[in-house]
Amino acid sequence: MIGTPLRFILLALSLALVTTPAAAQAPTLQGTLEAVRAKYDLPSLAGAVAIKGRIVASGAVGSRVRGRDLPVTVDDRYHLGSDTKAMTATIAAMLVDEGKLRWDSSIGEVLGDDLPGSHAKFLAINLEQLLSHTSGLPSDNKQMIDLYISGDVYDFDLTNYRKRIIKAIGKAEPVLPPNGSPFQYSNFGYIIAGAMIEKVTGEPWESLIHQRIFAPLKLTTAGLGPQATMGLYDAPVGHDVENGVASPRPWGPSADVPAVMGPAGNAHMSIRDFARWASWNAAQGKRGPALVKADTLKSLHTPRVKTPVIENPKPGTPKTGEYALGWGFAKFDWAERPLLTHNGSNSMNLASILLDPVSDVAIVVTTNFPGEKADLAILELMKTLYLQHAKPAPRP
Repeated sequence: MIGTPLRFILLALSLALVTTPAAAQAPTLQGTLEAVRAKYDLPSLAGAVAIKGRIVASGAVGSRVRGRDLPVTVDDRYHLGSDTKAMTATIAAMLVDEGKLRWDSSIGEVLGDDLPGSHAKFLAINLEQLLSHTSGLPSDNKQMIDLYISGDVYDFDLTNYRKRIIKAIGKAEPVLPPNGSPFQYSNFGYIIAGAMIEKVTGEPWESLIHQRIFAPLKLTTAGLGPQATMGLYDAPVGHDVENGVASPRPWGPSADVPAVMGPAGNAHMSIRDFARWASWNAAQGKRGPALVKADTLKSLHTPRVKTPVIENPKPGTPKTGEYALGWGFAKFDWAERPLLTHNGSNSMNLASILLDPVSDVAIVVTTNFPGEKADLAILELMKTLYLQHAKPAPRP
């Protein structure tokens, strides 16, 4: 099991949607969910499918806390982890459309006055590189983790604390990986992107995601941080697994990543709201609200870099793929074309999103459990739901 501090850091993405009544869709989807949940021994599992702007199936099974009789509901909030990244990228895209940022806006251009002593190559990193994980910034290392969980956080608001930790990291030269691909997954890159967004708007990222994403898309269950209300088991809570023993993490600092990491992954919402967000993306600008120009949304979904080959990937996981801006792009052996996808985890929950813009199909799956069993369960459920609902592309 990963040591305690690092455990918090691993994050591994106006609608008029008509929701199918629960009674009509429960027998098929609920049964599928329960079969997969039981097979992989998960506390709970939720899934939803949206086609052409309509939620055609949604359900949730299991318990909010492992081993307790606290049944989940389809309106329960699940943690999204790094699937939040696509939301941060969308906010950045809005600001590009508004002329407040450019994809090639550099850290130095936007934040330079706040970062004296930073390395010239660090200051030259641009927004597109941050959002595509091609900046040369590493995955979370000990220095970053120590900054995320430092007691200094109590002396600053989150906006200023982000600038403080960026200043500390920015003194080092960014280094691209030696494996032939510039892709290097970096939560820190999204923290910097969040800070750039804050600088040009004068608003905290935490306010902007409510104003720019949650409110216009009517994601009424959406919020930030641990998904359960302090003191209540009113959502499926995450679980920490150490030496094979699962412990619930319902509230407080142990229930999520440090708040300063918000732009990289601390949103939560119900499976239906997650499907609404997914379906808005799957439409690629064909349905409102018009948060960004259609071409800008397509740009968010356009791959920027090929990811390194994964040796011996988990069953059902592609060996390689591409990465866009907050979105992965992968070819699964059960789909006839590459699909947009992303996983999110704070190491206590797991969420996954899958988009097929050709068919205008969006699939989302969540569980309040981490690890390989959760990963395999979600892959199996994604495949099942995709094969049930996606249609082949029309022939030219």
